[in-house]
Amino acid sequence: MKPLSPQNIESELSYAYIHAVAAHSGFGCKIGTRHDDNAGVDAILTGWGPFENGGYLQEVEINVQLKATIKPKLLSPQGYSYSLAGINQYNDLRTETISTPRILVVLFLPNDKSTWLEHSEDALMLRNCAYWVSLRGAGESNNDTSQTVYLPQTQCFDPIGLTGLMSRLSRRDIPLYKGSPS
Repeated sequence: MKPLSPQNIESELSYAYIHAVAAHSGFGCKIGTRHDDNAGVDAILTGWGPFENGGYLQEVEINVQLKATIKPKLLSPQGYSYSLAGINQYNDLRTETISTPRILVVLFLPNDKSTWLEHSEDALMLRNCAYWVSLRGAGESNNDTSQTVYLPQTQCFDPIGLTGLMSRLSRRDIPLYKGSPS
């Protein structure tokens, strides 16, 4: 049996990251099935209310497309840029004709693999941070292979950010994409 490739390790760490954030927030997180993956869904998050500043829905779900990268975070006025490979994935994330909202979550890892994960008796630390963006309503791409998207710096995928997102969804306030295709 061969060891995991660096890209597979990045991917597995992104799953660990969202599981940890969802668990800390009191929400469920399940890995998508092969069929979900074929539809561009890597994980499904479920939240149960009542939600702080929430609405009338007491259970909400969101589908997540997960990515991880060692490329440096480049901040523009729209947010951190990320090149999303696969126009089909981009189109799946931007569609408005689905009932369960979808978000893209990108984990930015350090370039040095030896610093990705550290542990001691006091802590288990996964380096750097993930950000989320809804591409719902984003414009059509002019590219055939990839699309640069922007993850707002204010949309950190952490317990506060996830709880706020679930609260919005409980009011049927589905975030729309505010970036611009490039």
